[in-house]
Amino acid sequence: MLFVRNLHIAVREKQVVRNVSFHLKKGRCTGLVGESGSGKSLTALSIMGLLPKQVAVTGGEILFGDNNLLSLPEKAMRKIRGRKISMIFQEPMTALNPVMHCGKQVVEIIRQHQNVSKKEAHRQTLSLFEKVQIPRPEKIFFTYPHQISGGQKQRIMIAMALANSPDILIADEPSTALDVTVQKEILNLLKKLQQETGMSLLFITHDLNVVSGIADEIIVMYKGEIVEHGESRKIFGHPEHPYTKALLACHPPLDKRLKKLATLDDFLNNDKEKSFQPEEETTEERKKRLEVLYRHHPLLEAEKLMKSFPLQKSWRGKVLHELKAVNEVSFKAYPGETLGLVGESGCGKTTLGRSLLRLIEPDSGKIYYDKRELLSLSRKALRPFRKEMGIVFQDPYSSLNPRISIGKAIMEPMQVHHLYKNNAERKQKTLELMMNTGLKAEHFHRYPHEFSGGQRQRIVIARALALQPRFIICDEAVSSLDISVQATVLNLLNRLKVEFGFTYIFISHDLSVVRFMSDRIMVMKEGKIIEAGDADEIYFHPQQSYTQKLIAAIPILQT
Repeated sequence: MLFVRNLHIAVREKQVVRNVSFHLKKGRCTGLVGESGSGKSLTALSIMGLLPKQVAVTGGEILFGDNNLLSLPEKAMRKIRGRKISMIFQEPMTALNPVMHCGKQVVEIIRQHQNVSKKEAHRQTLSLFEKVQIPRPEKIFFTYPHQISGGQKQRIMIAMALANSPDILIADEPSTALDVTVQKEILNLLKKLQQETGMSLLFITHDLNVVSGIADEIIVMYKGEIVEHGESRKIFGHPEHPYTKALLACHPPLDKRLKKLATLDDFLNNDKEKSFQPEEETTEERKKRLEVLYRHHPLLEAEKLMKSFPLQKSWRGKVLHELKAVNEVSFKAYPGETLGLVGESGCGKTTLGRSLLRLIEPDSGKIYYDKRELLSLSRKALRPFRKEMGIVFQDPYSSLNPRISIGKAIMEPMQVHHLYKNNAERKQKTLELMMNTGLKAEHFHRYPHEFSGGQRQRIVIARALALQPRFIICDEAVSSLDISVQATVLNLLNRLKVEFGFTYIFISHDLSVVRFMSDRIMVMKEGKIIEAGDADEIYFHPQQSYTQKLIAAIPILQT
């Protein structure tokens, strides 16, 4: 269907994709795998003719039918783009028009390539919505992107991509930020549609687990080059390149409990290329460790915590409908423990985490920290406790001030709470924190935009540690990171917990990550804790059907 031959791409004259060659077969799914910066998306955008202005193809050809797509004029390319070759973009919220109804955006692409009436385009759009399993198609047609969930936005994008029955569909990280249950539905849907229509599917992802159940063959990219290419069974069963081995090993295993995850460096820096064998924690070791933990009094305790948000008000301001984001939640967290909090988007996890720190004021209930009730304290009286309680936010980039260097961002909490004698001492402490979290001293004067996602996550971890807290909330701290970077950050958090005796509440929608990190797990649904207990017990013997559904949706390698 399509041949990519000796493709070279440069960003401002720096080569970022080198000598990439592969072909797409009719009716087959090819997985293009690699981490951020490997050149996956640039390769896909070059096929679509959508490379940014500062990026240029410097060599090679992309053959589709009788045409070399790289030499086609824009007018001719428009007839192919969206008609013969379509693309599902990585972030649907930025790819969809925020001021245009969802249905009208699909109608637009149908009428762009087909000579049909508005009425017929409307009918086709509703049919597409049904095909991609969007509930209440008529209602969703007249909604705006911000009014629907992430999974529904992704389905709208899929409907747009399929609107003109393309020969080739490129799916760029179509499930990265989705809950595991929604992710599974999207993957099953793409596979079903691909089999029904016979189109070629190029599925781009950084997670081999995700692509294992859908791809017929795998292309692995690393630093702009293809390092391995073959049938899925061969790649998953007998990987050859150290980078492929690392991608397979970095994900938390579900059949055993490890003290440390494998990282990319464990494979790329291993001259003998031996398989990395991380140390396991035996059942007996874990039992003894937990017995010591639970001898203490709880460090933090919540009693019947409530937080609601108004959904609809009358013209007089009376609340007619409200959302109970946190609904009578009670639990205890012990010193040195990692307590996992898992659930899908919108279940109330983040609201609960922020309520515990009074970043959001709860409506009712009690919060005890080290036997002191926090909700009765004034803002001034609460301030000393702020030093002992930290948070690592979900999106590190938006939680950092773009106008101040990362060194000053880490120092700032020390200045606010008057820690250490002067700024010289604070700077010395900041440099120590940076070294502890895997950053370098020369990073002190750099700004947030100059770092990768993994480095920014280390920065916000260092900032959370600046006040030497005893209790830290990690809110989806690794959800947007590449698999190998995620493994490095998780190992870092565990190492710091041992060294400094931290207590974590670890919030995530990924149960496999939560199980690796946690001693106990709480499962949250619609504002309530519906199941709680030992992490292994919850994973292997879940009692609630919702927990069983979450576990069943975890992508497992199809070796």
